[in-house]
Amino acid sequence: MAVNPLISVCIPTYNGAQFICEAMDSVLNQTYSNIEIIVSDDTSNDNTLELVNKYIDKSQFPIYIYTNVDRGIGNNWNNSMQKANGKYIKFLFQDDVLLPNCIEMMYNGLELKPNAGLVACKREFIIDDNVDRDKIDNWLKIYGDLQNHLNLDFKPVALITKSIFKSKQFYAAPVNFVGEPSAVMFKKNLIDDIGYFRDDLNQFLDFEYWFQILKKTPIIILKDSLIKFRIHENQATQKNKGKMSNDIAILKKILYKEFFWLLSRYRQKQLFLEFNPLGKLINKLLNYK
Repeated sequence: MAVNPLISVCIPTYNGAQFICEAMDSVLNQTYSNIEIIVSDDTSNDNTLELVNKYIDKSQFPIYIYTNVDRGIGNNWNNSMQKANGKYIKFLFQDDVLLPNCIEMMYNGLELKPNAGLVACKREFIIDDNVDRDKIDNWLKIYGDLQNHLNLDFKPVALITKSIFKSKQFYAAPVNFVGEPSAVMFKKNLIDDIGYFRDDLNQFLDFEYWFQILKKTPIIILKDSLIKFRIHENQATQKNKGKMSNDIAILKKILYKEFFWLLSRYRQKQLFLEFNPLGKLINKLLNYK
């Protein structure tokens, strides 16, 4: 009898005591059983690791705890990936929750489309009482369903291919049309070709990595909501908003250097005028007064 492959649930943590138990419980309640948990802690100064350690004895699968010595968001994500032993990597952030059939459904999706390298799902939301409801309602209109504007055909899953880079939808809000790390699972062997997450990005490092995967393989989108994504004032996304302009500049350079020939003529023209020496000269002359 064939045994389902090992899946590594990677949980990067930093001062996550408030929600980490909900995250851990959601892994223990998965219908898929061949799992390991990799916790990479970014030197927390609360009792996050004390809480995680209590799960070791009651878990039916192994839990490994590591310290991220380099520190930083990207480094912490990468540290958990480097320690993973599974065929697939499933991220779960400390304030998010997996629905019980999440990993099983994602695994089935990748088995259904073996040429794909990553699978993503829709999300439910846990919205804390202390956030501005009006702002969140406006945010949800754009980011509540990241693929709504793509008009995907679910039969029974949808595929996104690299042809999307040439479409009008690419680089239009929502730029991240795949999902947050908790909403995806991908093949670990992709690291051999792509490497790890960039450590010079704070907000965009996840979907920049998804773009790199999409250059290599199609991406599966499941129509079901399989995670609960928590929105609260203390999440890393809120804290890093001030660094977004730096991320935008870096991402545009990446698109120019690594994706240029995959993009639409419109995007190529924009990037050519901004980054190519001849293009910058032309742009200067066009704007000369």
